[in-house]
Amino acid sequence: MDSFNSRLVNAVNNKKSHLCIGLDINPEGINNQNARIDDLKFHTQKIISATEDLAVAFKPNLGFYERWGSEGFKWLEETMNSFEDDTLVIGDAKRGDIGNTATQYAKSLFEHFGFDAVTLNPYMGLDSIAPFISDPKKGVFILCKTSNPSASDFQNLLQNDKKVFELVAEKCFKWNENKNVGLVVGATVPEEIISVRKYAPGLPLLIPGVGAQGGSLEKSMKYGNKDGISIINVSRSIIFSPDLSEKSIRLSAKGYVDKMREISSE
Repeated sequence: MDSFNSRLVNAVNNKKSHLCIGLDINPEGINNQNARIDDLKFHTQKIISATEDLAVAFKPNLGFYERWGSEGFKWLEETMNSFEDDTLVIGDAKRGDIGNTATQYAKSLFEHFGFDAVTLNPYMGLDSIAPFISDPKKGVFILCKTSNPSASDFQNLLQNDKKVFELVAEKCFKWNENKNVGLVVGATVPEEIISVRKYAPGLPLLIPGVGAQGGSLEKSMKYGNKDGISIINVSRSIIFSPDLSEKSIRLSAKGYVDKMREISSE
């Protein structure tokens, strides 16, 4: 049985790509404050059609679907049915609750929606993570060093000469018994990818923050793919590319993939 992490490695090697596309679709992004959910569905399908052969994974952010209530959940279900069987889909849910509740979240995200992996918050410890990592085929990316401006409020605090995010990396390395644990590390702090790799060698990294947030693609690729593999998440720079056409979406995605391949070959 292939673990999620081995499936991810195979996808990167087969597509010769490290691109993950974040599906954060909203009316503001398509410059239409009066957009209805059908408009957002149309734009979502346009993105998938234009980029599925280029992207290793897609990452729908559940907040952008939950905003619309039951219609948003239907939209998410339809989106999940749109992907080819070999396309990995990561549910950006950032769940993190006690074991009994976490079990229900895991059933929802893995069994109902069919995500291959999800993002999780480790603040409540192993019992909030365990229901998501019992099946080797299903993966998790645990928040470690994030790209938002306030990340250092807690993540950089020191405990026994280690920063909290380093302790998270170290603990997640131990939790990876089923080869299905990865980490989220922001591209806006690329040097700290080196620290994460020190404590979690070999774990796959999901690296957001390239593109509109200004993170370094080159450093993320070089540091993230040393002693392990990484996928680079890009959202707004691709999904809301200049004229919102399928052609411009594809050109933007291909530009990132070409640059990733160039960096990998150096």
